[in-house]
Amino acid sequence: MEHRQLGDYRLLEELATHPAQTTWLAEQTSIGRKVIIIELTDLSCREEFLAHVRAKAAVAHPLIGSVYEAVSDDEHCFVALEHLPGASLEVHLRDHIKLPPVRLAHALRRTAEAMGMMQGRATEPLTPAAIHIDGKGSVRLENLACDGEADPDRERIDVARLGDSLAPLVATHQSGSGRVHTVLAWMRGEGLEEPLQWDQVRVYSEQVESQLLEGPTPTQGPRTRPIRPRKSLLPVVIGGLVAVVGLGLAGLLMHREKKVPPPPAEAALPAPVRVPTGEHVTPDGERVQLPAYDLGCGEVTIGEYARFLDVLAQLPAEDRDVFDHQGQPEEKPDHRPGDWSAMLAAAREQGSWNGLAMALNCPVVNVDWWDACAYCRWAGGRLPTQEEWFAAIDQPSTLLPSPWGPVTETSARDISKEGFRGMAGSVSEWTLAPALNPANPAAAPAHVIVGGSYLHAGTGAWNRDWTDDLLQRREDLGFRLLTPIDEP
Repeated sequence: MEHRQLGDYRLLEELATHPAQTTWLAEQTSIGRKVIIIELTDLSCREEFLAHVRAKAAVAHPLIGSVYEAVSDDEHCFVALEHLPGASLEVHLRDHIKLPPVRLAHALRRTAEAMGMMQGRATEPLTPAAIHIDGKGSVRLENLACDGEADPDRERIDVARLGDSLAPLVATHQSGSGRVHTVLAWMRGEGLEEPLQWDQVRVYSEQVESQLLEGPTPTQGPRTRPIRPRKSLLPVVIGGLVAVVGLGLAGLLMHREKKVPPPPAEAALPAPVRVPTGEHVTPDGERVQLPAYDLGCGEVTIGEYARFLDVLAQLPAEDRDVFDHQGQPEEKPDHRPGDWSAMLAAAREQGSWNGLAMALNCPVVNVDWWDACAYCRWAGGRLPTQEEWFAAIDQPSTLLPSPWGPVTETSARDISKEGFRGMAGSVSEWTLAPALNPANPAAAPAHVIVGGSYLHAGTGAWNRDWTDDLLQRREDLGFRLLTPIDEP
């Protein structure tokens, strides 16, 4: 069977058709990758169609599908979108596929993170068809941005719809199923004075996910005080605890509220920043052409790294090397940072560690190069090269070193005009590849640690140190995540 060719794209399968456009599964023939093509069939709608495409292209977030290319000429008008891996939650619902509570809680958290970033933008309605989950549990959302003014009711409608539609996905009789049903009930607004917002969905689902990864007892509930319910409505199950009352009222659910005040929630992290394709000057004065990529606005945090270790802990012992760099030394036992237990405990309690005020949004430190590589692979990216790190900031000399602290509270003097935080101070950072030291050209290339730190400001954002010790761990050394764009 011959397939129609549309520019560089071979149209494989028609997925949907509308009066003015058709959606295709296609293959970009030049690089052999699957994409989604939306072809405008009524060219009189060209301007409206391109306005929606521009709205999608303005979104840069690792959880949301990317816009690869838009083509508009005399005969054609279409857009090529990222083909998200895995199956949508709509497919799971259609095929009656249940999800373990911890995986569904993770999907809710990731969805809430992505949709929270979309606040203030006009978006298409969120449905289970837009949420994709792959075999490893990674979650990505289709790009729902559209042209126009944001609908003030869109968040409330989307949260409630998702809470209603995803209930059949919860695998029953598994630890945590009651807790996930509770979050979904709150999303539907049951027993609440005010409907949940995306940031609340993120907090509650993250608590459930963390509890299940830690192996809580069956009666353990959420760590925060639940939202106060209306007295006149159906009580809500707290933390999966169900009390069946006699006199034939077997379905009545009792409400139990914790009396201990909750710990402060993690502040939302700033989104990664897109570095566009183009020519960039290296710190050694050379010019290099780099493809587009997303780079973490700040360093990877203690809270983010803790979730990576939680995932590893759930894997069988023989599979815990799945994210390891292929060259990692055999004698390296795991990816726990130095003094990890004390560091994490201090961060969770907002206490002190080695004289530093800690929080979950502080940069993770005491990680070696192998730890950083493994985390990045788990997160779907890699470490930046020194060229990519420096290409992200236009004027490194304007940045002044910042002290230790959460990435959400970086001092304004160490925030670049592009939005990157802590590149002149906070902590220094690992990079991906060895490079020559121009001050010692006779030496062999060595790995580069970039940026100043709270212990060693050096030359600020220009600071570089070369090392051959990839197992070294320092209290002022962390890393940030690069996510490639447009790579097959």
